[in-house]
Amino acid sequence: MRSWWGWGWEDDALTPEQLEGLAAAVSARLGTEVEARSPVSLSGLDLRSPRVAPPPTLAELCSTDLYDRAAHTYGKSFRDVVRAFRGELPNPPDVVAFPRDEADVVDVLGWCCDANLAAIPYGGGSSVVGGVECDVGDGYAGAVSIDLGALDRVLDVDHVSRAARIQAGAFGPALEDQLREHGYTLRHFPQSFEFSTLGGWLATRSGGHYATLYTHIDDFVESMRVVTPTGTMESRRLPGSGAGPSPDRLILGSEGTLGIITEAWMRVQDRPRFKASASVRFANFADGVVAARAVSQAGLFPSNCRLLDPGEATNAGVADGSTLLLVGFESADHPVDAWMARAVECCTDHHGTIPDGVRSSSEEGVAGAWRTSFLRAPYGRDAMVALACIAETFETACTWDAFDAFHARVTETVQKVLSDVCGGGQVTCRFTHCYPDGPAPYFTIIAPGRRGEELAQWAEVKQAASDAVLAGGGTITHHHAIGRDHRPWYDAQRPDPFASALRAAKAALDPAGILNPGVLIDPLRS
Repeated sequence: MRSWWGWGWEDDALTPEQLEGLAAAVSARLGTEVEARSPVSLSGLDLRSPRVAPPPTLAELCSTDLYDRAAHTYGKSFRDVVRAFRGELPNPPDVVAFPRDEADVVDVLGWCCDANLAAIPYGGGSSVVGGVECDVGDGYAGAVSIDLGALDRVLDVDHVSRAARIQAGAFGPALEDQLREHGYTLRHFPQSFEFSTLGGWLATRSGGHYATLYTHIDDFVESMRVVTPTGTMESRRLPGSGAGPSPDRLILGSEGTLGIITEAWMRVQDRPRFKASASVRFANFADGVVAARAVSQAGLFPSNCRLLDPGEATNAGVADGSTLLLVGFESADHPVDAWMARAVECCTDHHGTIPDGVRSSSEEGVAGAWRTSFLRAPYGRDAMVALACIAETFETACTWDAFDAFHARVTETVQKVLSDVCGGGQVTCRFTHCYPDGPAPYFTIIAPGRRGEELAQWAEVKQAASDAVLAGGGTITHHHAIGRDHRPWYDAQRPDPFASALRAAKAALDPAGILNPGVLIDPLRS
């Protein structure tokens, strides 16, 4: 069963013994004693009674069950998890709708329009930026969380063009299982892969595990179908088009504010047969940065090009005191030895060493150990909440020429605010993606919190870190989306004329302003 308050499966969470071990390790690392507590039980919740009831024609699609409403109240941001852990759910959805097909989506959205109900597309509920919260203010009669989990099929496969038509509610594992039957993969593996959906990836412009070339879900889209309050629209399926602004680009990243994605034609890939990986160590972070840039600008396009600073590598249990660059290649068509050999040359040119040599599988050795740590990290974040620690991440992107000053500025700013607000803490950095013109740095924060005051502490740290990112020339998000948590900085980052254009698109597609109010743009409501 999925946890109603935290990440993933309940029985995959840290055991009490593991939590005690983590408490001891964190206490030693942070130099202050921390202790674990348990979350409020589901039966201990006292949710507000539903303010609305679905019409009889939709009743069988809808739930007001305690578990469904609690589980759909928040996503999985630090702020979300802390509040759910405490049992603070003042704004649960009044109803959770589970449409079975696109016609049901149309009907549910029509009901929301007629009854003045905020409609919150839920995806897989893995948002880490407050993107699915039902705190919509007093201007609505209620809120409906719309869960497309039943729309989970690969509907059609075009073997000639190598593409597949996939319903938006398909979770990552189910999607890949169905494509595997045809020898294909979508090749999009975000950290949330197990608990996120295709529609959610599209709506948030998700970034996948692969570090170069096709990194964003945008790169795989041929066409989409979207249900809006003013009608259903479908873009023409094409490999490319110069016919004006792209309708797909309007919907990609719209975070459920313009419509509900129901299906998409996606470019798929043959499943890889040839793999190689190497773990390159550097005596300092600066050499690793230069090596990562050399690899990314060599036109090799590795599947993995992930740089971990010493703190990041140590926390993941894959290196102690060294900077680590994980490099991997894969292909369905040809051996990748020549590409790996050239990447190794780029790294050794900048003082990198490869004590373990090159491996024939990207899932072995240090790379495999890091991947396991990477996928388990959200469970560890939940455990940190139980310890009343501040555990947060923020990610961005900048150009290579700006990175050194950017990294120094952000790190210094965050380290100072951690000292001022938390009495200390740790900030680490890794590259999640590398482009020829710049990296996507991903920062992790771990700090002691004061139980009961964690959210106020988090807010100060979040403010300082986000201000530093924008002041340094970075983006407020590279792949985590905007949601509610990033709205102030998104408003500052986007050009004003574009904001006006987005408001006009919102008014045209969602004139009643019911879709995910408060995300990306404030609706113009009469």
